[in-house]
Amino acid sequence: MSKIDVVEKKYLKENVPVFKVGDEVKVHLKVREGDKTRIQIFAGTVIRKKGHGTSASFTVLKETRGDVVEKVFPLHSPQVDQVTVTTKGKVRRAKLYYLRDQLSKKS
Repeated sequence: MSKIDVVEKKYLKENVPVFKVGDEVKVHLKVREGDKTRIQIFAGTVIRKKGHGTSASFTVLKETRGDVVEKVFPLHSPQVDQVTVTTKGKVRRAKLYYLRDQLSKKS
């Protein structure tokens, strides 16, 4: 174990769900408004997973009101409360960037 892994170990989350590219997920985010905190849900398709350790991230793509919205979430961020998998996907690609064009042409 390297020195970096030892330092990063205390920042890693223990209960990270198992999800893959192509899965439909709901990301529960902690949003601060003034002195209050609330949970906001961002639901969409995982189009990319990247990195490992504290630098791991995933990208979620969704269509809302005719617009295509894409967000990148750090996996071990304190703002990401939980990630729930709603539907398992079956894909043959590691990155689903082609979905950006398909969703924008559909609307």
